[in-house]
Amino acid sequence: MMNRRRLLGLGAGLTGAVVTAPISGFGRAADRLLTPGQARGPFYPRQFPIDKDFDLTTVAGSSGVAFGQILTVSGQVTDLAGAAQPGVLIEIWQVNGYGRYHHEDDPSDKPIDPNFQGYGMVLSDGEGRYSFRTVKPIAYPGRAPHVHFALTPKMGRSLVTQMYLAGAPENERDFLLSGIRDKDRRNSLMAPLEPVRGGGELQGRFDIVLPKVS
Repeated sequence: MMNRRRLLGLGAGLTGAVVTAPISGFGRAADRLLTPGQARGPFYPRQFPIDKDFDLTTVAGSSGVAFGQILTVSGQVTDLAGAAQPGVLIEIWQVNGYGRYHHEDDPSDKPIDPNFQGYGMVLSDGEGRYSFRTVKPIAYPGRAPHVHFALTPKMGRSLVTQMYLAGAPENERDFLLSGIRDKDRRNSLMAPLEPVRGGGELQGRFDIVLPKVS
């Protein structure tokens, strides 16, 4: 994993772009349930793309747009007491619109999308908010559609988890998701999606709750 100081330097200019995304209802923070940890999985990048900002749907130097349905994922990072967590390094990685990771170990015969970053990172703003522009993940063998998240706060423990799509039929058969026996904790990983008015894009909200630092 990249050195946090280097990542903070790379991400320092991104927060302004993040906070412009309209997000309503901040403060709920998934009813203050600690966000369950999930496996990092085998496809965390070994080498980070040159372009690794909040927008995974375009790649610097290319005029193309990623294949798939555009999805904006926004949320707030708080602690268990509801206090906003600013300056948290948030990383995401996921399959492209065809269902393949941009990773050399993915054995899929699906195509790599040259217009999709595959990985992005931001810092949460002063109110703990974040936003990513990506594509709607699709299922692949054995897994429900999901987005990997890794959070590194300035203080306290890091968290690796996964966001799932509320209502996806594959959720019931996903072995990692079904391993969370408590229904409320399992539901805290679900992001309801809704259409963006005036276009074919989607938006979803995924709040994340970290342990309170004593």
